[in-house]
Amino acid sequence: MFNEAQMRAARALLGLSQAGIAELTALSLPTIKRMENVGPGRSTAANVEAVRRALEAAGVEFLAADAAGGVGVRLRRDVVEG
Repeated sequence: MFNEAQMRAARALLGLSQAGIAELTALSLPTIKRMENVGPGRSTAANVEAVRRALEAAGVEFLAADAAGGVGVRLRRDVVEG
């Protein structure tokens, strides 16, 4: 699972607009906006999974909180190195 801040950060890393994520996932723009504003926990499991799959397929890795720090996102090395 990811939170709304991770979703916004992932989108920014990829240089995508909210409309771009909506297009990638075949979800409506209002759904994407809602997920980024109030969090994916208020969305259906299918919608959350669609966003997660699309962002991960584009190269995003969601990082869980651990002893070293809080949650985050990063791009896979193969995406960064091109």
